[in-house]
Amino acid sequence: MDAEKIRQGVRLLLEGIGEDPEREGLRDTPDRVARMYAELFAGYADSASTHLSTTFASPDSEMVLEKDITFYSTCEHHLLPFFGKVHIAYIPDGRVVGISKLARTVEVFARRLQIQEQMTAQIADALMAELHPKGAMVAVDAEHTCMTMRGIKKPGTRTLTYCSRGAFAKDPELKREFFSLVR
Repeated sequence: MDAEKIRQGVRLLLEGIGEDPEREGLRDTPDRVARMYAELFAGYADSASTHLSTTFASPDSEMVLEKDITFYSTCEHHLLPFFGKVHIAYIPDGRVVGISKLARTVEVFARRLQIQEQMTAQIADALMAELHPKGAMVAVDAEHTCMTMRGIKKPGTRTLTYCSRGAFAKDPELKREFFSLVR
């Protein structure tokens, strides 16, 4: 990440909206925003495979479900936040991953410029590629500030996306079980 380019861009943005970047309250804003962006977009420097590579034998495991993983991301269309909960399930094929690694995988993709539909699929695809489970399913329930504070201005509107792979894509009963568990 190029912090100097971010600082320059923020100065131009402040000037563009009619502000004085040298005003006392704004003087340090370009640097604050550069530091904030390093945190918000840390997913570009991270990889799901880093978090999903250590697994443990578990030959008799059925569905593993982790729900209500809070996330914050940034809409690539308006550069405004969207946030909500992610629910992840997979059916191990003899090996499981530590449960904190599922939340870390969410962070890898949430901390990038995103659209919700793409993030949902990226998480499911990472699980399939790294864990080689019998199936994976991801559901994301989010509120988008680009819809709540601008444009249509409908606070409280939530968007639900889901992605099913492997056994979850083939078996409607398994998909129903997933949704009944995340309610």
